[in-house]
Amino acid sequence: MAVIRKIEIRHFRGIASLDWCPSVGINCLIGPGDSCKTTILDAIDLCLSARRNLTLNDSDFHNLNVATPITISITVGALGDNLKNLESYGLYLRGFDPKTGDLHDEPDTGLETVLTLRLTVAADLEPSWTLVSDRAEQQGQSRGLGWTDRASMSPTRLGAYADQNLSWGRASILNKISDETIAASTALADLARNARNAFGQQAEAGLPKALATVQTTAIELGVPVGGAVKAMLDAQSVSFSGGTISLHGEDGVPLKSLGLGSKRLLIAGLQRAAAATTPIVLVDEIEHGLEPHRVIRLIDALGAKEAKPPLQTFLTSHSPVAVRELSANQLYVVRSNGTSHLVHRASDSGDVQGTIRLSPDALLARSVLVCEGATEIGLIRGIDQFRATTGAASLTACGAAIVDGGGENVFKRARAFQLLGYRTAVLHDSDKIPTPDVKAAFEADGSPTFAWQENCSTEEELFLSLSDSAALALLENAVLRRSDKTIDDQIRSACAAKHSLASFRANLTTEARAILGLASKAKHSGWYKSISDMEVVARDIVAPDMQNCAAPLKTTIAGVFKWITDGSR
Repeated sequence: MAVIRKIEIRHFRGIASLDWCPSVGINCLIGPGDSCKTTILDAIDLCLSARRNLTLNDSDFHNLNVATPITISITVGALGDNLKNLESYGLYLRGFDPKTGDLHDEPDTGLETVLTLRLTVAADLEPSWTLVSDRAEQQGQSRGLGWTDRASMSPTRLGAYADQNLSWGRASILNKISDETIAASTALADLARNARNAFGQQAEAGLPKALATVQTTAIELGVPVGGAVKAMLDAQSVSFSGGTISLHGEDGVPLKSLGLGSKRLLIAGLQRAAAATTPIVLVDEIEHGLEPHRVIRLIDALGAKEAKPPLQTFLTSHSPVAVRELSANQLYVVRSNGTSHLVHRASDSGDVQGTIRLSPDALLARSVLVCEGATEIGLIRGIDQFRATTGAASLTACGAAIVDGGGENVFKRARAFQLLGYRTAVLHDSDKIPTPDVKAAFEADGSPTFAWQENCSTEEELFLSLSDSAALALLENAVLRRSDKTIDDQIRSACAAKHSLASFRANLTTEARAILGLASKAKHSGWYKSISDMEVVARDIVAPDMQNCAAPLKTTIAGVFKWITDGSR
């Protein structure tokens, strides 16, 4: 089957420049909104689809600059004998190096023989499809793919409007699943004639007054209408074509009446049956119209779990379900560096499969804040909730996601996102520095790290930095959820029974704050070790007290949220 080996896009919509070598099977484009994922699918469709014309306008040119033409070049490999025909395409056959992604103008040993088709649209908006070859250009030669060959590699698009694939229209997938034909032309023409005649007989009986008036008027005006005017169906409006023949269920209901998700699943299955003739599929927002379990079913139908991919599929998704179901070598992160678009394969960043399974939603975000654990996640989420009530932009509005770093793995997980091109930061405790070497590599690439004052856990930082009233409220929250005795026992354990809950309630000294921080972070009985527990106190106690608390906590939290909001600009 024909396979796309390389895609080169220049000056098309939001893309100034993009070069990408996709894989053979599933290519799922992910990333934040407006990263031009759909534009990439559109570019493939416009360049390879069997069409003689297309409608574009000035907004399709990058930055509306019509002085620079749109060019979309797609290199296709795994060519059939018809595409390797020297007489037809010999001058245009090129060599592709799969290791480097480089193209050579001459086929050679160790290189795959390929063809490159280029769509060019200049200011006159007239499209031109031509094969690319330096040799042909030097000889003043130019040609495109033959129509049959264009049709053979034309991709199928599973979009919101899939009905045409459930009728025997010209571009329908039904015409590609077998070479069977039906001699319908004569029968369809007879049906149209019979329909006109049958209606005419009924109309003559039902419209006698109107017909008589027309007949009389025509005679009076000398208009030649014959001996009797008839009401019949218009000969031009009543006609049947191949598209008139469509699929129906056992009960006679057209399959076009199925829900969108059911139609997309059915057509995906038909596409597999037609893979030998049309092996390329485009799916924009694969989750559209589907429940999570049917998203998984559609992914399976496209061959995502098969060792030998039956199709080359290009899809986009904003669904964590889809991201979680796919492997790291099937996921491609689309990013812009300001001058060009880059497409990173997730697996090229190392062992990131665990991160994908744990935090699939983060791969759809603009920025990723990796927190050391549940306590830090709850703290940021609770403060974010309070900030939203004051009119500040929320995490989600800024396109940021929070990821659990898994304790000592926090910098390893953050490094994985960083290598994928995500804007990444880390928030961690200072009581233990995890993986110093990975931390150094993370910071060397310019990503920020946020931490508390030296040797402090998050709980210790809170008890040391909050105002007296807020620190006591934090303590009473723990008592309310546990019990006086439980908290008193933990305080006594943390200070060798030198102090008690009662003494701290009466006098919150600096020593008392330090002991409370130590008692609250007990490994198996910590007061705020769950996201929900810390989220509540962060929203109701910590955030409202932020203006009164000590500088270390205030400065770090302010830095985290400034970094988050800066990412939305």
